[in-house]
Amino acid sequence: MPVTIPNPLTGVNNFGELLLKIADGVGTVVASLGTIMIIWAGILYLTSAGSPEKMTKARTALTYAIIGIVIGISARAIVLIIEQILQ
Repeated sequence: MPVTIPNPLTGVNNFGELLLKIADGVGTVVASLGTIMIIWAGILYLTSAGSPEKMTKARTALTYAIIGIVIGISARAIVLIIEQILQ
């Protein structure tokens, strides 16, 4: 029985639509990793035991996680803005 692999580019008619599909996938992954990093930053903060260096490390991780989530959520918008600029 032959194995068939479905075409992942079904419904993609041009390069812009391909970029939007890629941005959706990457945005989902980045937002998911950002959520995990927020949890990790919370663990770092709870285990810092009042150490200023460890608390700073936890705050930095939280800041980067939030920035990552914002970029992940807005990935589709970023691609659409670049597409409008190039047209």
